[in-house]
Amino acid sequence: MNEERRRANRSLTGRLLLMAAGSFAFGWALVPLYSVFCSVTGIGNADAKAGPVVAHEAVDPKREITVEFVASPASVGSYDFRPLAGTLRVHPGKLYDTEFYARNLTGVASVAQAVPSISPSSAAKYFHKTECFCFSPQHFAAGEGRDMPVRFIIDPQLPPDIDRITLAYTFFDTTQSAANR
Repeated sequence: MNEERRRANRSLTGRLLLMAAGSFAFGWALVPLYSVFCSVTGIGNADAKAGPVVAHEAVDPKREITVEFVASPASVGSYDFRPLAGTLRVHPGKLYDTEFYARNLTGVASVAQAVPSISPSSAAKYFHKTECFCFSPQHFAAGEGRDMPVRFIIDPQLPPDIDRITLAYTFFDTTQSAANR
């Protein structure tokens, strides 16, 4: 009976080690898989992170699109994060500016990174950010707050059935990962 218990314990230990190794491998592969997922689906507007887009399009003065701005801090209590304007009415082909406000609510210096998302996802390839705080990590002193700019243009080739676009940001505290680099 003792031998049966040892055999069962060894089997359980082996399965647990296999599960731990599988979890580690999945976590390690998650970042590149997420990047592929974002580029395939258009979520996160990964193409905009590649660099600025130069506007060569003609303004369409007959068409107006409502752009809604949404902000959410991923780490509850670490940042005050919000758009300064909730919505803008824009003409495709024209360059627009808006700002988001962020303030470090902690008593220590921190680093944050914004991850954008555009919906509907079919509009992501027509929404081009030429300047954005999401392009690089944002360093904050203890208690520091500031306005952060976003400059964008909507391609006039945006399908005519899309008249509202939501640009949403999730603001992550990346202080720990920045310290490990």
